[in-house]
Amino acid sequence: MIFLNDQGVTFTHWGHFMGTNPIIRTLEIGLIIGFLAHIVQGLLLWRANHAARPVKYGVAKKPAGTWYSRSMGLLGTLLLLFLILHTVHFWIPNRANQFIHGEELPLYQMMFEIFSNPWIVLIYVVGCISLFWHLLHGFASAFQSLGLNHQKYNGIISFVGIAFSVIVPLIFSLMPIAIYFEWIN
Repeated sequence: MIFLNDQGVTFTHWGHFMGTNPIIRTLEIGLIIGFLAHIVQGLLLWRANHAARPVKYGVAKKPAGTWYSRSMGLLGTLLLLFLILHTVHFWIPNRANQFIHGEELPLYQMMFEIFSNPWIVLIYVVGCISLFWHLLHGFASAFQSLGLNHQKYNGIISFVGIAFSVIVPLIFSLMPIAIYFEWIN
């Protein structure tokens, strides 16, 4: 909504809707629980993988899979740090203000203040790049893990996964970039 460039009118309207709608708030709780479960599952998988082969092979050969499929732990950690930063910048202050004062903070103005710092913008962009690689592996991998991959549908699953992996992080990263470079007023 910030790309409408209407001084935050639409962004503020939809931000208020997202922050006060009971259905969205319930989904928000489910999303947090899902993130926590995903983190725990990832850590358990990482531990199981390392326990399965605690000693490295004597001869190094080219590892199987893509580098990003082998780097889910690193990418997930970068994403977790990014989510913590985002939560500290926006979610916690806004929810705390809603709880204490019963009103929302001016998130549109907060974005301009926070994204005026080039280091914060860089961290957000790196977080979005990590999100790209994480989604690129995770989307198709989820279908495989759930047993839903099939020769007939693998092409469309791959296409949708790549499109989703590019579009979502690109839009998320364009927000701080557009604010920092004053493409948005």
